[in-house]
Amino acid sequence: MISAFQKDDALLADIAAASTDEDTLHVWWLGQSGFLVQWAGERLLVDPYLSDSLTAKYAATDKPHVRMTERCIDPRRLTGISRVTASHLHTDHLDAATLVPLAAANPGFRLYLPHPIIPEARKRLGEVSVSYCGIGDHDVYFEDRWELRGIIAKHNEVLRDEHDNCHYTGFLVRCGPFTIYHSGDTLWHDDIVAMAREYACDLMLLPINGNRPERRVAGNLNGTEAAALGKVGEARLVVPCHYDMFEFNTETPDEFVDSCNRLDQPFCVLQCGEHLEMKRGG
Repeated sequence: MISAFQKDDALLADIAAASTDEDTLHVWWLGQSGFLVQWAGERLLVDPYLSDSLTAKYAATDKPHVRMTERCIDPRRLTGISRVTASHLHTDHLDAATLVPLAAANPGFRLYLPHPIIPEARKRLGEVSVSYCGIGDHDVYFEDRWELRGIIAKHNEVLRDEHDNCHYTGFLVRCGPFTIYHSGDTLWHDDIVAMAREYACDLMLLPINGNRPERRVAGNLNGTEAAALGKVGEARLVVPCHYDMFEFNTETPDEFVDSCNRLDQPFCVLQCGEHLEMKRGG
């Protein structure tokens, strides 16, 4: 099993020691599509999967979810979380075994998720202290110096309900001087390209595991596409995710790294639990 770069007490100490000045953005990769974002002392948790629920669920099936990377933190130990996202219903993005203990440690956090999946989320999470905030490509939340905007996602289709609300979404997050895009699970889509060109993101957090029908799951951008999306949007930095979690649905970051180098696109490959620090404009 792949060891975390840092975990448990060491990870918590690193988070606690991170500066709270407004010119610095802190990001930790927590595995799969999960990231902890901190700016000016406020924390956003993006699509966390911090359990072994899928490994247990599929253990006796023909699609076992064998974990590749060790868990870096018990969700019960993460505190100071006021905002959490869940980009769609798949359990590695909306995991009751992660969110229920997280809510116990952070009662009342705001959970941003697509409108159509809120009823199922309520069933999964039960009677927990969470504020459900529906978000899609028609919605934007303004909260002090934070802004959260829904972005269309195609996984493997753009699926809408009768009210034209997407079942899959990405997130454009603005906090102070920083703009972050987390795509959720998605394939390439013209509307995403238009968003990337419009917002000139400081940081893009993009999946690279690709789209292989033989896996029998909906797919994502591959490494070449993730690098190209960063280049199209002139992103200051692209960080890959959604790999090294399950043996049946992963890729190495090699294609992504090669493509970024070829396109002259700045990037950073993190290990699980590793800390990225970005400065304003530098």
